[in-house]
Amino acid sequence: MMRFGVIAVLVAWMAVGAGCLSPRGDALPLHTYQLVLGESFGEARPADSNGPSLLVSPAQAEPGFETPRMVFFKRLYEVEYFAQSQWADAPARMLTSLLIQSLDRSGSWRAVLPLPGAGRGDYRLDSSGFAVQQEFLQQPSRVRMTVRTQLIDLKESRVVGARTFEALEDAPSGDAYGGVVAANRAMAALLDQIGAWLQGCVRRAPVCGRS
Repeated sequence: MMRFGVIAVLVAWMAVGAGCLSPRGDALPLHTYQLVLGESFGEARPADSNGPSLLVSPAQAEPGFETPRMVFFKRLYEVEYFAQSQWADAPARMLTSLLIQSLDRSGSWRAVLPLPGAGRGDYRLDSSGFAVQQEFLQQPSRVRMTVRTQLIDLKESRVVGARTFEALEDAPSGDAYGGVVAANRAMAALLDQIGAWLQGCVRRAPVCGRS
């Protein structure tokens, strides 16, 4: 009888182990989301053949934001991640791609090229400290997106201007998907701000100063 009981326990243990190792089993599905150019960008404008060319460096993420995991805050200073929701790529890499697309579509530049691997250019845009987070510190929750940019004149080897940008958008729902909707709105606002600032820098406008 004792021997039969031991065998039964082993069989049960193996069954539980097999269930734990099965692919996802009864786990909740993992949702993957994108950051994309919004409809507000409209149709692409022809490139300015007399305009300057711009090289865009890969954006650098704020510590804790380097992965595709989606960040949220329920209290200050504590970074948390959604368990069943993630970005399609690290947000900083998506920002780099969207920056290139939006600036290229603006028609203000002769060419907008990614680094590394691009040819020679007139200016270089560097971005650092990029973060996108959903904050549940108030109702409704909101998404905060921040980035620090710096424009360098490559011919004169000097910094033309540097600025920190921030966009805040309320989430339409208190879940990860609501944060995704708000993040895409924030991205559109951020790209608009950066594009306008860069034009001021190229024209040597006062708006291009450091901040």
